[in-house]
Amino acid sequence: MTHAALIVSLIGAVSLLYATAGQAGGTAFVAVMAFASFPASEMRPTALFLNVVAAGYATAQLLRKGAIDIKTLAFLSVPSIVTAFIGGLLVLDAREYFTLTGVLLVTAGLLMVLKRNAESVEPRAVRSLPAALAGAASGLLSGLTGVGGGVFLAPMLVALGWASAKRAAALSPPFILCNSAVGLLGVLLAGQRLGPAAPLYAVGALAGAILGSTIALRWMSERATQYVLAAILLFAGLRLLLR
Repeated sequence: MTHAALIVSLIGAVSLLYATAGQAGGTAFVAVMAFASFPASEMRPTALFLNVVAAGYATAQLLRKGAIDIKTLAFLSVPSIVTAFIGGLLVLDAREYFTLTGVLLVTAGLLMVLKRNAESVEPRAVRSLPAALAGAASGLLSGLTGVGGGVFLAPMLVALGWASAKRAAALSPPFILCNSAVGLLGVLLAGQRLGPAAPLYAVGALAGAILGSTIALRWMSERATQYVLAAILLFAGLRLLLR
């Protein structure tokens, strides 16, 4: 197997796994690129581009099934678009980038593990101001790190009692799509560029998203979604901290 084919296969595999939990795979895309010794300047824009591809497909499927809470999405995504763009304009050095992203992901994974009763608790009403603040924080982190924001948003929604794991997973793809598209614009304006093989990697991301979304919509339970997401977050966070 050639180097490029191996990268495409890895991207497809992690995209599938993340899609089962309603995520695009940005953190794992970053981990794959780190493993493959990508230039640091290519990692964030490439991860955001792959997020747009994977989350775009998942969002289209969720819209077709009427599974997205549009009102809650608006509360979260309108402020996040602004902060994702600002975050995209900021460029961290490699050590700061991996440390910030790793710490945030491990924290988010622990929150998901500790929320054991996510299936049985009736979600509380989402208030506009707290939701706007949560969306703005997730958007800023999305632009800074290139991971789309869904991995920060979903645990926050569950931990605050605003959504079940399954409902949070349905809100994540459109949120990731908005943040990644705007964050990518900011990143490109900041001078970072996509690698020449990015369209090829997008094929793997899309294939994984198609398979993972099918699995999630048909067979994943609330508890399975919660623990798959927690495992992904903890693994990705530790992987980045050990870079």
